[in-house]
Amino acid sequence: MSSITNIAAGVQAFTSNAFLVTGDRTVLIDAGNEFDAPERIREHTDDLDAVVLTHTHPDHIGNLTAVTEAFDVETWGFDPSHALVDTPIADGERIPIGDSTYEVLHTPGHKDDHCCLYASATGTLFAGDLIFANGSFGRTDLEEGNRETLVESIEYVLAKTDETLTAIHTGHGASVTDSPYDNIELARRAAELY
Repeated sequence: MSSITNIAAGVQAFTSNAFLVTGDRTVLIDAGNEFDAPERIREHTDDLDAVVLTHTHPDHIGNLTAVTEAFDVETWGFDPSHALVDTPIADGERIPIGDSTYEVLHTPGHKDDHCCLYASATGTLFAGDLIFANGSFGRTDLEEGNRETLVESIEYVLAKTDETLTAIHTGHGASVTDSPYDNIELARRAAELY
């Protein structure tokens, strides 16, 4: 059974969450920023198979080079032109993470290369900066941000998931395990209104 650990928990710096998913294929989802990520990974495992990015904002990739060099692994991401992306992933592609298969959902609006990762078998969604707890949603005032596109991306995730969703692991703040599907709907409504 996969375990999911936010190795950035408790870090007092400008960082995203960074989720270590152990199992058949141990993967770090986002590398975070401004903390010793390799040391925190080694508290849980000696081996890492890959890093998968939700997107390439600095707070999500600041530790990336340190991680890839420490574990000699490739980085998977949506933008193959980005210097730190070794292996491109595409919308609808299925990739192994932990003990599950996750579908890549291309979800721009916060950033053009933004993706969510969804395992229907376990009801687990890695949402990056698309949506957050309590119906919050990603910023659209940064370069490549677009509110209308963000709303479309939230609707796409709503269509791909359902009430069997058990957890949303977000790019910042707490994971959502209480009515996670309803949280996506709240984020959609909020993004449309505000």
